[in-house]
Amino acid sequence: METLQKQKSKLNNAGFQVHTLENTTEVKFSEKLENMGLFPLKPKNIETLQINLGKLCNQICEHCHVDAGPDRKEIMIKKVLQQCLGVAKTTTITTIDLTGGAPEMNPNFRWFVSELSQLGKKVIVRSNLTILTYKKFLDIPQFYKDYKVTVISSMPCYTKDNVDKQRGNGVFERSIEALKKLNELGYGKEGSGLELNLVFNPGGASLPPEQMALEVDYKRELKDLFNVEFNSLYTITNLPISRFLDFLLKEGKYEEYMDKLINSFNPSVAENVMCRNTISVGWDGKLFDCDFNQMLEIGIASSSQNIANFNEEELKNRNIVLGQHCYGCTAGAGSSCQGALV
Repeated sequence: METLQKQKSKLNNAGFQVHTLENTTEVKFSEKLENMGLFPLKPKNIETLQINLGKLCNQICEHCHVDAGPDRKEIMIKKVLQQCLGVAKTTTITTIDLTGGAPEMNPNFRWFVSELSQLGKKVIVRSNLTILTYKKFLDIPQFYKDYKVTVISSMPCYTKDNVDKQRGNGVFERSIEALKKLNELGYGKEGSGLELNLVFNPGGASLPPEQMALEVDYKRELKDLFNVEFNSLYTITNLPISRFLDFLLKEGKYEEYMDKLINSFNPSVAENVMCRNTISVGWDGKLFDCDFNQMLEIGIASSSQNIANFNEEELKNRNIVLGQHCYGCTAGAGSSCQGALV
């Protein structure tokens, strides 16, 4: 598991001083916000509960910040899922965002989604698509339709070579198969009310291109080549943690990439970073300011540190915990789980 301490050790072993992660010779992220009058960074509201159902996954993607894979044992148990349901019922949260790993591989996944659907909340599932082509999960696309689930899926390119390079051999063909099945059920079709969105992240040490222009390219190529349709494309910046950090260190591009993120800081997106309206829940119930802090095990600054003692008012008044990796969310057009911020 990639922890903050492990990340520091990797940087030290690669010849970087520990302070390159949190306290670079460049301006600290917190100082950038302080210059804007945004520090300490406070929540605007808590609208989304993003829940990691576990790190078990059928894929091993080279950019995965969760370090998910088939050998991971971390799975959210039913007791914690029930606590999440309790929070969803009793708070002003409007969206439940389910992630992993492959969230579908949690043994209580179907039960949990069906319970959430009764609460009138928007339910998002972040699917890797390929899981929908395995025999045990062939019913999931129809299940999604039955419960009006919004599906968000990683699709780092519209070409086979680029996708398979980043996500594994055979992933592209299985992804297209899953997208066609979702399209057959109405997903991604105008007027169907069934939302299907794709996610692009760069394959290397670069920032994403302009989101709207890339969406036009994706829609044209996927339609022309495979007759596949979708609603929106989200571009997401790779943060320098876990497997992507390993890639940067192996290629000798860590310092260059951090400089790129820092020099691309965009004040206009800092106001709207996703940690200001989202709480991240780890597979064991622990609370974090965001999914990236969760993977680095950077705890939340609140006495309400677990879904079991979730206190909405306390969490609304907390200071959001920051680090140099936060530059990844404020570089260029900005980055969030819903894509670019401008």
